[in-house]
Amino acid sequence: MTIPQLPAVAEAAYLTAALRKAGALDRGAVREVKVLSSYDTIVSHIQRLGLRYVGESNGAPQSLIFKTAHASFAKSLPNAGRREVAFYTQLAPKMPLRLVPRCFDGHFDEESLAWHLTLEDLTDSHEIATAWPLPPSHRQAMGIVTTLARMHAAWWDHPSLGETVGVWMTADETANLLETFTGHYDRFADVLGDRLGEERRDLFHRLLAQWGRLFQRYHSRRNVTIVHGDAHMWNFLLPRAAVADTVRIFDFDQWRINVPTGDLAYMMALQWYPETRQALERPLLDSYYDTLITHGVTGYSRDALHRDYRQSVLWHITNPVWQWSVNIPPVIWWNNLQRVLMAVDDLGCEEFLE
Repeated sequence: MTIPQLPAVAEAAYLTAALRKAGALDRGAVREVKVLSSYDTIVSHIQRLGLRYVGESNGAPQSLIFKTAHASFAKSLPNAGRREVAFYTQLAPKMPLRLVPRCFDGHFDEESLAWHLTLEDLTDSHEIATAWPLPPSHRQAMGIVTTLARMHAAWWDHPSLGETVGVWMTADETANLLETFTGHYDRFADVLGDRLGEERRDLFHRLLAQWGRLFQRYHSRRNVTIVHGDAHMWNFLLPRAAVADTVRIFDFDQWRINVPTGDLAYMMALQWYPETRQALERPLLDSYYDTLITHGVTGYSRDALHRDYRQSVLWHITNPVWQWSVNIPPVIWWNNLQRVLMAVDDLGCEEFLE
């Protein structure tokens, strides 16, 4: 069996320095680094590293998660990793503890575009709720949504938004986004042909015609936060049975300033079929709202949340087109398209286009 080659940023000397800088290692030093397991996601490569120390290492991590770019997507997504490194190194230290895995080291190289993250390994204490694409239980979904609400509340209308944390899109950038999306959609519709019916094409055309007006909610810069941007339930780690701990959120390559319900609609309307969504949607939105209020959000009504959620569902009909444009497999974008279109019908989201 071939032993995976470790890059220099995962070798013992580098990890020793990184752990000391992060305050996770005092006097000892990493003596040996071993790859315990590795796997690929759609856009990244993940290795679980086992560590052995020399000298005093009380409290130092015995294993780490080492994340780098997926070689197959390095060219098509050259900036993948940039946002996630920024999140873990700049935003995460300012957030409440135990919302995200601890980051010990991260770097994005502007010249080579190479990047890496060295993260807390929660394999033994946490797990993904289900195997994709199975939906969560009610209890699991509640834990996920309330954790998301805690993260949103931490950045809700924060004075740093657009200043030192994230950037606001300008009106010109909104228009450029429309132009880019229109090009993708036209090609998408041509490829699908009669598999995208006239009623659905009309829905997309009306959305494109109302693009600027619908973006007014974003440009109000009120009741906004840092959103995850890829908040499907498999990007949450839940405590294993008999483990007293909190849910953690991970995989932050799509974070941005936005309307908070974009994450909720992405999770429920894009990923769940109607039976699951209809059973969980209202209680989850209620729990999400209650958690916001508990954590200090004011001036935002439950009705406003419901309206934002429905508008976010409408926006997410664009998501499968974006996914198709970067060669995400059809098994993902096609099913997302069908589910979100059913949610648009079920929730009367076309009201926003009248």
